[in-house]
Amino acid sequence: MVSYRCIMVVKEELKNLDIRYSNVNLGEVEVSQKITASQKEALRLNLKKIGLELLDDKKSILIDKIKNEVIKMIHQSEAPPTINYSEHISEQLGYDYTYLSNVFSEVQGITIQQFIIFNKIEKVKELLLYNELNLTEISYQLDYSSVAHLSNQFKKVTGLTPSYFKRMKEMRKKIL
Repeated sequence: MVSYRCIMVVKEELKNLDIRYSNVNLGEVEVSQKITASQKEALRLNLKKIGLELLDDKKSILIDKIKNEVIKMIHQSEAPPTINYSEHISEQLGYDYTYLSNVFSEVQGITIQQFIIFNKIEKVKELLLYNELNLTEISYQLDYSSVAHLSNQFKKVTGLTPSYFKRMKEMRKKIL
């Protein structure tokens, strides 16, 4: 689950299946009673229909928690982080970062750092499209050491410079 809308949908599915819960957060549900195998399977099928997945093995759950922490840090925070990403993730999940990194890489095929970079670039694209901040402000907000570093990373990931990406948006507007 990556949005608050997902939380609402999951709560509704739990209610429909008469599954009592004490807490629903991004990526996790705390049930207040033991659920039956049929309830669990029904929940799995209902969530799958709406594009969500029920995770019940420890590695998948841990990876989902890592992803949620990265998403919260990048997409839901207005200020640059006060500690580095690895420390924050390790602190929030209560595991050594090396362990988290190894599990994530083993299952996802990319490193946590690459996942962070991809998410930061998605955030840069979003901010460029909304035209709210200039590149200097974006680089500060996303904790880049410089605009040049942000631009180089953006080009590596997208194949475009940030200014060309922004011009493409303006060209699309003119065409429409």
